[in-house]
Amino acid sequence: MAFVLGIDVGSGYSKAVVLEDGKIRSFAVIPSGGNYREAGAAAAKAALDKIGITRVEIARTVAAGYGGNMVEFADDTSTDISCHAIGIHHLFPSVKTVMDVGAQYSRAIRLDNEGRIANFIMNEKCAGGSGKFLQVAARILHINVSEIGELSLKAQKPVEFTTGCAVFAESEAVSRISEGASPADILAGIHNAMASKIVTLAMRVGLDPDYAVTGGGAMDIGLVNSLGLEIEAKLFVPDNPRITAALGAALIALEQSKR
Repeated sequence: MAFVLGIDVGSGYSKAVVLEDGKIRSFAVIPSGGNYREAGAAAAKAALDKIGITRVEIARTVAAGYGGNMVEFADDTSTDISCHAIGIHHLFPSVKTVMDVGAQYSRAIRLDNEGRIANFIMNEKCAGGSGKFLQVAARILHINVSEIGELSLKAQKPVEFTTGCAVFAESEAVSRISEGASPADILAGIHNAMASKIVTLAMRVGLDPDYAVTGGGAMDIGLVNSLGLEIEAKLFVPDNPRITAALGAALIALEQSKR
């Protein structure tokens, strides 16, 4: 038995994936907080503890992400874009366009037939198409972020937002609440506004089927539905959409260990 470890230290969450003989044996997702060095180590420990092993038993470790270079025990580092490409191609070989909705920003990645990166772009300067937008909505409506997706599906008349900016949309949402709009209609409107922004971003790298959604935003069924309607296609969503880059890092570690 051979274990390898992939770590993705993101701005919002840190993820770790343990592969055993090429198959996912364990994974963990924890908040990154303000110390990426500690977050990477904590995510790794959480994943290893689940299967009762230590880092000594890991043949190879590859780290990626916003704070990937802070993981001192990693044998190598890679870009999270590359790791996303490898992870999604492993899960869905037919996918060519990936929309990754992260905590602070979103990005679009286009892959070639072999799963290599053909183009990518991110919108890190604007929170309008990221998980931050959903956090703002949850705060305004006094609900948990995890409740947003299901609640939005009950919408009868989704609110149309005139802006795709999270800052201005916050005040607009407050105004709609005072006008009597239901939380479900407001959330559905936010999803539609986000979907429009994310798909516009994806169009800049070139829309090419099949399509996949990853990141924390992919856990929101309402947003996934809005993206599907906007792009007019079925979307592939991993069972654990936040660990795609960590999986890719682990797959790189696996290949390196074979050498």
